[in-house]
Amino acid sequence: MRELFAKILYETEKENDLVLVTLTDSTGSAPRKTGSWMLVGENGRILGTIGGGAVEMRSVEMAAELIKEKRSDLHPFFLHTNNREDIGMICGGDVTALFTFIGAGDPLWQELCAKALDQLAAQQGGWFVQPLDGSAPALLTRGMEPLCGEVSSGACPAGDLPKTADGRFWMPLPVAQRVIIFGGGHIAAALVPLLTTVGFRCWVYDNRAEYTTPDRFPQAEKLITADYQELGEKVRMTDEDYAVVMTNGHSFDLEVQDRILHGPFAYIGVIGSRRKTAAVNAKLRERGIPEKAIAKIHTPIGTAIKAVTPEEIAVSIAGELILTRAERRESGIPEHHSCPMH
Repeated sequence: MRELFAKILYETEKENDLVLVTLTDSTGSAPRKTGSWMLVGENGRILGTIGGGAVEMRSVEMAAELIKEKRSDLHPFFLHTNNREDIGMICGGDVTALFTFIGAGDPLWQELCAKALDQLAAQQGGWFVQPLDGSAPALLTRGMEPLCGEVSSGACPAGDLPKTADGRFWMPLPVAQRVIIFGGGHIAAALVPLLTTVGFRCWVYDNRAEYTTPDRFPQAEKLITADYQELGEKVRMTDEDYAVVMTNGHSFDLEVQDRILHGPFAYIGVIGSRRKTAAVNAKLRERGIPEKAIAKIHTPIGTAIKAVTPEEIAVSIAGELILTRAERRESGIPEHHSCPMH
């Protein structure tokens, strides 16, 4: 969405009219899901997609007409045969598209986009709210949801999925989850750029200075060189954080896991063979870590794709993190993973 807000800001400053097309509902077999968007100018699509094909083509045509008329609209598309508006698609699903007109030089939209870009840069969650009647949008920071009644009466959405509530469409501002990678070896070097491209923020923590250099990890948000026993002082884990453990020794893996399992986290995965896993888990039990907490460790880490090279293993790990992130979003409010010691 960073690209979207930046483009709206740019185009409105250039005195260009726009229409933002957003799928506010999607059921059955549809090309794209709820929350998909595209930005359209008077000469056609500028950015984004709502699935291509006939729905997108028809939406671009409709957006061009709405730009001429300087108005918004809400329009359903029925992707079945024998429907009242045959657009040549028989996917079997239905979608509803919100066409929001954005006038050239609109100061409200320019202010909203500038604030949204600042909010995204600060990794501050929130909501981009579009009324279904095409009236003025709003930008809310996370935690303001209970105050929705002051903006408009009615219920507010929960969770992190786009949805319609109170006559408005709520789009969550994407906050990149933090992945803390313990161990800066070959797999980490392949993993950091890959995770960055799919929306994660990467920290790399190693006890060897030569493995935490900017040249080695140019895409990393932060590099930490410290003993693993200092983890609690160097990193404050939250229930939104993902931990990938692949240090240069079993004893170091043990130290990291012990400290993480005593606090909150979203995910913890550990590289290694089943034999190594069994040995480290036995040590964790000796240290009093409950079986329930140990069961939360993803090990061997990654999806089962028979990965061999560091690059293949990085793909496997990234796949598991993407799946975990998607499952957490679908579940609504994230579960708090903490280990009760008493």
